[in-house]
Amino acid sequence: MTSCDIVKLAIHSTDMNKKEPSLTRGAEIISEYVKNLPATPGVYRMIADNGDVLYVGKAKALKKRVVSYTHIDKLPIRLQRMVAATGTMEFVTTHTEAEALLLEANLIKKLKPRYNILLRDDKSFPYILVTGDHDYPQIKKHRGMKKKKGAKGGGEYFGPFASAGAVNRSIEVLHRVFRLRNCSDSDFATRDRPCLQYHIKRCSAPCVGHVSKEEYGEQVELARDFLAGKSRAIQEDFARKMQACSEATDFEKAAEYRDRIRTLSSIQSNQDINIEGIGDVDVVALSQKEGRTCIQIFFFRGGQNLGNRPYFPRHEADAEPAEIVAVFMGQFYVAKPVPATILVNIEPQEKELLETALTTQRDSGKVTISVPQRGKRRRLTDFVESNAKEALARHLIERAGQVRHLKEVAKLFDMDKPPQRIEVYDNSHISGTNMVGGMIVAGVEGFRKNAYRKFNIKAAKEADDYGMMREVMTRRFGRALKENVDFEGDDWPDLLLIDGGKGQLSSVKQALEELGVWDKLTVVGIAKGEDRNAGREQFFIDGKTPFQLPINDPTLHYLQRLRDEVHRFAIGAHRTRRKNDITKSPLDQIEGIGAKRKKALLLHFGSAKEVATAGIEDLLKVDGISKGVAEKVYGYFN
Repeated sequence: MTSCDIVKLAIHSTDMNKKEPSLTRGAEIISEYVKNLPATPGVYRMIADNGDVLYVGKAKALKKRVVSYTHIDKLPIRLQRMVAATGTMEFVTTHTEAEALLLEANLIKKLKPRYNILLRDDKSFPYILVTGDHDYPQIKKHRGMKKKKGAKGGGEYFGPFASAGAVNRSIEVLHRVFRLRNCSDSDFATRDRPCLQYHIKRCSAPCVGHVSKEEYGEQVELARDFLAGKSRAIQEDFARKMQACSEATDFEKAAEYRDRIRTLSSIQSNQDINIEGIGDVDVVALSQKEGRTCIQIFFFRGGQNLGNRPYFPRHEADAEPAEIVAVFMGQFYVAKPVPATILVNIEPQEKELLETALTTQRDSGKVTISVPQRGKRRRLTDFVESNAKEALARHLIERAGQVRHLKEVAKLFDMDKPPQRIEVYDNSHISGTNMVGGMIVAGVEGFRKNAYRKFNIKAAKEADDYGMMREVMTRRFGRALKENVDFEGDDWPDLLLIDGGKGQLSSVKQALEELGVWDKLTVVGIAKGEDRNAGREQFFIDGKTPFQLPINDPTLHYLQRLRDEVHRFAIGAHRTRRKNDITKSPLDQIEGIGAKRKKALLLHFGSAKEVATAGIEDLLKVDGISKGVAEKVYGYFN
């Protein structure tokens, strides 16, 4: 019997007895499913009557695991509430328990069930990419899916780094020490003289032949060695070359090596902690206080510390540390690279099963999870644990402040309870061009940057701020309605803050009334006062007289921070879009026009504008432009 057969049969047997949620009813529903369950590995979902997934679990034997929920007297209060809310269940059978564990982790990240331990982590980690599809490889930051070496945009990846800042600092060092290019392939192909990077000694100018392919390749190999953790060996090699240049009275070259050595030395001294010979290791440490948990993870590659990041998973008060660590690791490594060794300060539940599951995620080699007892590895886990404790202490202080602010916001805007999710909106453009709408999200945990959204405005007229705001509201909440959002769930805002006054508020009201959700939200406009003076903000609420707060009011300062954050985010999104438009050439959009043909056309005609006005006969005069290509170019512009 397949999983689908099980689900259909059980739903059919319970649909006739729909009653108000109760513990007895929930246990009866689960009992009906148990009758048809196999004793094989798999994943089960407990679902409420409204379709919300309450819990996702995995089992070595589905029948044995699910039947435990029918023994309601033995369940803790938390699980009794879950059983009482259960209306239906769904099942997926797997070949092994390890497959079930990975599927469970995937579903938890996707569905975010209320009763699961949940890692709120939607961001991927950045890498350094040394491209592999060009004679002169480029070095750049990469985030997202990896491409194979040799494919366009593919190459060799180094990381993961804990933050974009850590990547940017490392790339800066690579430019200063190894002088690798950071320009795009199209810029490289069209250059006829060195750029500023060459003159400030951050690039060796391979674009104009100031360095041979072989010499540039040697620098690329040194950069790879540096990223693989061999910086000390490179430093020693540079010292020997500096001495040789000095003895040969080539003092200018010796000075260059001296500057490179200084840069490498400064990087080594700025590392928080380096463990020589440790190789590729992730270190995971848990700390708990006042019912909250912090899990700190450090990344070491080639013995180098590539940064760290703290996490604060959501869980019930009675969750055990070993369970939290196990669930964290299962969810964290679902779509992230798994090193051969993971060091922890608390052994996770079902360690052997977790090792088996994570091993299947690696390209080759076994994954080992261990709790060091002595030596440098124990010192390393102690170091990471102390960082987790400090991060948790800071988090608790910040959270207490956020709770106070949210209580005051609820009083100020006559809300029934403190808002758990605040969405703040602003628009940015210059004379109606590159129009962008920005949305930021804040709550008890502070700014939730993984929930930020930008909207490239499409329908609004030029410089129509009201039309832009209507479009943003329609897209944001229209999509939520299509996805059957839960008005009481985590993804539905309690409060909307609109950067603007009466006009923007009216536009928002119009859009939300058309969608039928105006009465499900508290909406407030916040506008600067006379002369756009910060501290003299006016607040606009539909049906009420605009009001101000005292200039030193803490709640005013909190709302100002929210407004300033959305302003920063919207302007940043607008600048990115404007920058992309400035650097974009219409020739890039024509099929069959690569870097070489683009360079030939620009050198012949002088600009893309002249290419656009050229006839087919004129285009045929350009080296490398065939009749077919000339017709494509002419057809694109005409």
